[in-house]
Amino acid sequence: MDATDLGLRRVVVPTGVGPIVVRAGRASGNPVATVLLHGAAGSWRTWVPLIAASDALRLPLSDIVAIDLPGWGETPGPVPDPADLAVAVAAVARALGYPRWRIVGHSLGGVIALDVAARFPNDTVAVGVVSPSGAGARTVGRRPIAKAARLPWLAGMVLAMRILRALGPLSAPLLRVLRRTGLLHRLARPLFRHPDGVDRAVTDALATEIRPTAFLAAMQASRTHDDGVWRRISCPVRSVRGEHDVFVSARDAHDWARLMRDYDDRVLADSGHFAHVEQPVETLRALREVWSAHRAPARGAGGRQRPTGQTRRFRDDARS
Repeated sequence: MDATDLGLRRVVVPTGVGPIVVRAGRASGNPVATVLLHGAAGSWRTWVPLIAASDALRLPLSDIVAIDLPGWGETPGPVPDPADLAVAVAAVARALGYPRWRIVGHSLGGVIALDVAARFPNDTVAVGVVSPSGAGARTVGRRPIAKAARLPWLAGMVLAMRILRALGPLSAPLLRVLRRTGLLHRLARPLFRHPDGVDRAVTDALATEIRPTAFLAAMQASRTHDDGVWRRISCPVRSVRGEHDVFVSARDAHDWARLMRDYDDRVLADSGHFAHVEQPVETLRALREVWSAHRAPARGAGGRQRPTGQTRRFRDDARS
């Protein structure tokens, strides 16, 4: 399924960090964009299963702005500073005619989504994060060997990226061989709860986005990130992650609940790091308050306070 099948068009938007390639469309006349941000080793295509699932439910996502972040997809690098990237994401939405937005990010994209909401609290109506990268991931990124026990699969990926970067131009043909022989599909198994049930095209698409330089640059840029800025977020924040996610520390959810005024964390019992790929319908339901949000909070207003560290777990047949 390509962009045109989903009613999206390719647009290139100039920003302060360089041109950003976007798939946008399905305008409804609503001034609120639905901004989608992929994670590291991804592109806008990460969101295809979720968009398709929304159509199948006859509750289609509208006003979509699906971004290829700098360094991935069709957007050239380098990977910018997180603060500059947050400004660029807002600039993309505004350039496409949207003064406000709901914003959803996966993994690294989740951190960027929260940064956008913190910097532009009066323009962000809601935030959804899918398996967001937190302090646990940054700790492992800084010291993958010493902190490997915390998130061993992530530590292994960081080390693998370092090896691929050291291989330079040899890394691309190596990845092509791994993809052609099916070994890359096997190496991607830890990312999913049921890897054999994931379309081979999905893992192949991930393979094309394995960009060691961009991945390690993003890890480097995130090392000094101050999560405290998220205290400025005044809109609802809804989080969903797979119970079998090997890249996210469960402790992060408790830390974030103390930082944000209106935060809710939900766990899908049968997903890994890509809940929106493995269980797109359940992910849509878990983020239902994000899709329905239309108005930004009044200046200076806060959301309702959730109990600190509240986490909800759902089985496959949950109707949330």
